[in-house]
Amino acid sequence: LIRTTVFSCANIIAKGRCNCIISTLPTRPALAMSSVSVPPPKCLQKTFVAPRRHMFGPGPSNVPPRILAAGAEPVIGHMHPEMLEIMSDIKSGIQYAFQTENNMTIAVSGTGHTAMECAIFNAVEPGEGVLTAVNGIWGERAAEMAERIGAKVNSIVTTAGGYFTSEEIDQALAKHKPVLFFLTHGESSTGVVHPLDGIGDICHKHNCLFLVDCVASMGGAPLYMDKQGIDILYSGSQKVLNAPPGTAPISFSERHFLMKVFNRKTKPVSFFLDMTWLANYWGCDGKPARIYHHTAPVSAFYALRESLAILAEQGLENSWQRHREVAEYLHEGVENMGLKLFVKDKNARLPTVTTIVAPPGYDWKEITSYIMKNHNLEISGGLGPSVGQVLRVGLMGGNSSKASVDMVLEALRDALRYCHKSKV
Repeated sequence: LIRTTVFSCANIIAKGRCNCIISTLPTRPALAMSSVSVPPPKCLQKTFVAPRRHMFGPGPSNVPPRILAAGAEPVIGHMHPEMLEIMSDIKSGIQYAFQTENNMTIAVSGTGHTAMECAIFNAVEPGEGVLTAVNGIWGERAAEMAERIGAKVNSIVTTAGGYFTSEEIDQALAKHKPVLFFLTHGESSTGVVHPLDGIGDICHKHNCLFLVDCVASMGGAPLYMDKQGIDILYSGSQKVLNAPPGTAPISFSERHFLMKVFNRKTKPVSFFLDMTWLANYWGCDGKPARIYHHTAPVSAFYALRESLAILAEQGLENSWQRHREVAEYLHEGVENMGLKLFVKDKNARLPTVTTIVAPPGYDWKEITSYIMKNHNLEISGGLGPSVGQVLRVGLMGGNSSKASVDMVLEALRDALRYCHKSKV
């Protein structure tokens, strides 16, 4: 089109009817050779449409329209005043969800793993001791992260589906004398919600920081950061909050953690996760000006703010109660089908992620594949120490309803009719 216009204009000039200057327009041979050797991928020339599924696995969960709409709002600068206000709103929402007054409360730009590393990298220096409680995959992951920065790591281990007594934790802390103790509140790989009361006091008696992973439990099970003496607490956006993956709430106690952060002998191994920078970026350090650190995921922060607003509107206690009631409804339905629950102690069952003993005589992979294909519904197999042992059903946030349970139970009944190994 441009070439045609230039030629037409040139003809007019030749006849003395145009004063346009066209010499500045770039010209190139009609059959110019391309300078690129890799052609545009054909797959990207097709329109992509994401499938609509019932996300009833351990996460991510379905994102409701209201949160999707928030994430689709126009992008603004990550240091604009409006963005800083959104970040302040997010901070207030996390404080509510965690039940804390900690000023050092932010959302890390990344998934729960990013917050996990942020906590460990800032709290621990090379050569220092770390104790991890392993009753699933997340204690294993925490141990590996601490080992990678040169910490001296010890672990207490129990069987998948179990948890630790306060006495066991006290004895281990007395023996190993770590600077940090890691515990998973909602162990999504095994379906356990770990008791927290009293453990913070035990840690502080041993001059140890108490770090808790609540990625799978925040908003779905009672949690009180300040009352329970938790020094570092982190979560993720894609579980009960129903936001897209990619942001991770985290909070640090001022009484214990800040003394550690600002009296380090070495810098944290990660610049991106250095809390001395992040604290300023989020306006948590009391300084009058915020300094650029990284480009925040603006749209993801929109979505996170909206998800926290929904939790605040519903009320934490209402959310806790609903998740517990829906989980119990699922448990009853599963047992009425003749299936067994993996966590035997009713009080230790995680309300957000239920683990079901993989039915004998069935291939769990065939069950999950059949349900996905025929019911457009995701449930998952085990993870880490529970691989091959369980099916995992996650009902979180807006997915936590009796209607969702009915869909899962019907899909399971159907799969058990058609997936028995004797018919393969």
